[in-house]
Amino acid sequence: MADDVGQLQLGLPSERDSRLLRIAGVDEAGRGPLAGPVVVAAVVFAPGRTPVNGLDDSKQLTAARREALYERIIERAVAWHIEFVEVEEIDRINIFQATMAGMARVITAVAHAADIARIDGNSLPRRLPCPAEAWIGGDARDRSIMAASILAKVARDRHMLELHARWPQYGFDEHKGYSTPAHLAALAAHGPCEQHRRSFAPVRAALGIDAPDVASITTCGEIPFAIT
Repeated sequence: MADDVGQLQLGLPSERDSRLLRIAGVDEAGRGPLAGPVVVAAVVFAPGRTPVNGLDDSKQLTAARREALYERIIERAVAWHIEFVEVEEIDRINIFQATMAGMARVITAVAHAADIARIDGNSLPRRLPCPAEAWIGGDARDRSIMAASILAKVARDRHMLELHARWPQYGFDEHKGYSTPAHLAALAAHGPCEQHRRSFAPVRAALGIDAPDVASITTCGEIPFAIT
């Protein structure tokens, strides 16, 4: 495989053509929000031509298009798995470590059908059951990662609609837990619910707790305002 400056490799046999590999694409949705789980997905397609047309980074697709592709992906993938990493785990070990743990679990779930895992980002979980690569910008470059990003995004959006039914005052149906002005205003007015991440500075502020130090905020990946 040609060297790629946007790629970290771990144990990939160099003599094998990547077109012949069963690749487990891995991506997540929801690292940045103030509320709800981070959702991680893995998708394995058979080697060769991807059996789903129209794949793209989930952020580049409409909600309706993601929903349609979601059904095609789960029908045509060799293996797939979705993992919800709940707020309790995020707060206990921080959002980065929780995301890595979720990625390790989805890879383990599909490892029987994969030769290698290809992960969107610049970090690899530890103790994986198969060789792995981290691809910066992978959700725009690799079709298995694109598929995983769609599964993760659709599954999380559906879950946030369920949370909205329980706590409609926060508007989870609109912002999906991200720190939009409307969400911050609702957080100030109502305080956090049990699905708000206490390790994130705006939630701590709403509770009257001092925010963590800068290093902790960086580790947690806070605080994006774009809904992705």
